[in-house]
Amino acid sequence: MAMSDRLLAAWYQGHPALTLLRPLEWLYRRVVVGKRQRFLDGDGEIYKSPVPLIVVGNITVGGTGKTPMILWLIEHCRSRGLRVGVVSRGYGAKPPQFPWRVGAEQSAEIAGDEPLLIVQRTGVPLMIDPNRSAAVKALLESEPLDLILSDDGMQHYRLARDLELVLIDAARGLGNKRCLPAGPLREPVERLQSVDGVLFNGATADRTDGFAFHLQPTALINLRSGERQPLDHFPAGQQVHAVAGIGNPQRFFNTLEALDWRPVPHPFADHAEYSVQALSFNPSLPLVMTEKDAVKCRAFATADWWYLAVDAVPSPAFVAWFDTQLLRLLPDRLLP
Repeated sequence: MAMSDRLLAAWYQGHPALTLLRPLEWLYRRVVVGKRQRFLDGDGEIYKSPVPLIVVGNITVGGTGKTPMILWLIEHCRSRGLRVGVVSRGYGAKPPQFPWRVGAEQSAEIAGDEPLLIVQRTGVPLMIDPNRSAAVKALLESEPLDLILSDDGMQHYRLARDLELVLIDAARGLGNKRCLPAGPLREPVERLQSVDGVLFNGATADRTDGFAFHLQPTALINLRSGERQPLDHFPAGQQVHAVAGIGNPQRFFNTLEALDWRPVPHPFADHAEYSVQALSFNPSLPLVMTEKDAVKCRAFATADWWYLAVDAVPSPAFVAWFDTQLLRLLPDRLLP
């Protein structure tokens, strides 16, 4: 087990050695709490977008279903007649310059895997830049928009926001509720009291402290041909090689098991880079990966490589609440 995997297990399952990291946690907390307080006090250069900006992020390390939720928000806002754009840090991206407008024809090496996935799925205007304020300015200069979604950026306090949505994995929760490096939290748990909405990925019902949403598998899509097959394409009991380079690979493997397949798990680091050699497994079986991984593998995929398309399905209560927020933010663009 890699060091990162052992640390992750300790955060969520407990380990007495974590007490040794508490002095470092104290220092980390001082930094992040101070950074947020300066933002609240209006200190420093804080950019305020001329159109409403919604941050979609988390306070934990690891995957929470953020990209599928961004995709749902894009389509929902469009269904309300809104012109929506997205900004992202572009983790791992190596474009010729920043800010960089992501195009569907670009490579994941240039654009970053998550931004490229979002653009290929939706065609949304999307700008990447570690300085999200610069990304917002460039995006607004490129075309007229009514609303901007920030893919992550909860802790990017140089950018003002009109709404904050935090996603939490319902199964793992907040672990030991301690901050890095003694726990999985990017900010203290008290930060949740100041956000506008909390969504729990995998919750079966809305909770007193947040809304429920789940990820619904919709189809198998072939990496080489693009053909779309229903979920019963593989018979029950089919053994498959399962590849996941996401924040929480086990969630993907559990999903495949819930579809009555028998995954042979191959977890990779989040945002991993792939090659034919890295994905050559024995015995020879169909290979199923996440859509985020697929955008990096199409160029060398073989005939029996597939990705599982999933959609976020938020609770009706969240949809109603979010529509109320849109009406508040854009009263001139939306009618009650």
